[in-house]
Amino acid sequence: MLRRSLIALPATSRAAKTCCYSTSGPVMPPCDHKPQPYKGIAYDEALKIRKANLNPIVSTVTYYKNPLLIDQGHMQWLFDHEGRRYLDLIGGIVTVGVGHCHPKVNAAAQEQLSKLWHTTHIYMHPTIHEYVDKLTSHFPGDLKVAFFTNSGSEANDLAMLLARLHTGAFDLISLRNGYHGCSPYVMGLTSLGTWNFPVANGFGCHQTMNADVFKGFWGGSNCRDSLSQTIRKCSCSEGSCEAGDNYANQLKDLLIHSCPKRVAGFFAESIQGVGGAVQFPKNFLHQAVELIRDRGGLYIADEVQTGFGRTGSHYWGFEGHGVVPDIVTMAKGIGNGYPLGAIITTPEIAESLNKALHFNTYGGNPVACAIGSAVLDVIEEEGIQANAAHVGEAFIKGMMDLRDEFEVIGDVRGKGLMLGMELVTDKQSRLPLPAAEVNAIWERCKDMGILIGKGGLNGNVFRIKPPMCITEDDARFACEVMRLSFKEHKSQ
Repeated sequence: MLRRSLIALPATSRAAKTCCYSTSGPVMPPCDHKPQPYKGIAYDEALKIRKANLNPIVSTVTYYKNPLLIDQGHMQWLFDHEGRRYLDLIGGIVTVGVGHCHPKVNAAAQEQLSKLWHTTHIYMHPTIHEYVDKLTSHFPGDLKVAFFTNSGSEANDLAMLLARLHTGAFDLISLRNGYHGCSPYVMGLTSLGTWNFPVANGFGCHQTMNADVFKGFWGGSNCRDSLSQTIRKCSCSEGSCEAGDNYANQLKDLLIHSCPKRVAGFFAESIQGVGGAVQFPKNFLHQAVELIRDRGGLYIADEVQTGFGRTGSHYWGFEGHGVVPDIVTMAKGIGNGYPLGAIITTPEIAESLNKALHFNTYGGNPVACAIGSAVLDVIEEEGIQANAAHVGEAFIKGMMDLRDEFEVIGDVRGKGLMLGMELVTDKQSRLPLPAAEVNAIWERCKDMGILIGKGGLNGNVFRIKPPMCITEDDARFACEVMRLSFKEHKSQ
């Protein structure tokens, strides 16, 4: 059976062409790319400058006891300054979608750089028009007008403004545990205490209870649109989901008690990213959007992490919930690592921004648009979405096997290559595994050649969101590494 074979079978090749940290772990699948000799700053000097001259938050978020000095990337692989190779399972924080230094994307950037680096909207240039036509063709209905930005925070910031201008209302609702950026304006939407500064923010923003079927008040074994369900029992009848109804009722209660009769909008990630790959119960989002629209508000789908085929089943995460947004925000995978973000909305909503002048100097930059256009081509030509679905299915089944084997793996969830693994002290309490133990497992995975992200309020969720060009052999290798890491932890 596939679920068992993903871990049980050896990697296809036992002859990796570049080294990894540990010879005691599984051997990596092969890679034909040979990194160039490192010619950059010395490791110790880089550490010294990092501590002295980069802002202190950089040191706070730096991964690993001995930070990696990454020099080169090739598709799903990263190489450090000593030529060690790593399987990248976090993709530059869910940003590198089609592969590091993808040759077609590289070529598009180089070609545009040789012609025109930059001009703004005060002139026409062909690239932005070619790109926006291609991008908007991927959206349903009247979602045909684009605003370009440089990041997801900028996109969500502008979406907040658009929603308020269009509706004439001010109040916005988001979900607890949601992340929509950390700029001063969008900080009010983000509802993770670890990301909120003690300054005035969030005027007019409200957070409703997160629809988390693993840790929340309600949830069971048939709630999620995923191969992997929670370990909690479910009493729902066939085709119904009481958890979705109950969480929607919490939003209804918030609207009744905390909001005026009209609201501006509701922000939601299709699967929560920074919050730890949290999936909502079936029909929750559909009900939530109906409640918002009953009060004149807009539904803003934050597709910064879930867009461009990452969930496998759909090009956009919102499609999996059966509801069409009024505004869609996107970034990260849109440019495969190049600074690019966008809003897609309807002509009517877009017209609301004409009440005053608005301008983004770098939004729609020629190089950014050339890269974004090449990314769309690669997704289609190389079957990236289908690969996310196929490899993601194999990957999550392997992760489910690990959950069944180890008590500290409380939950495995997600779709496509938007996956999460929540670590707990035990499955009954579902309390977060202490940070020291999480980090020990995480470090050991790195030593054996895989780089995993961390998320969730307590940092106890492994985030598996790699470049979508990875293979089943890569997924098998990653599951073997994680199994050994959890086995070592169990024996201590």
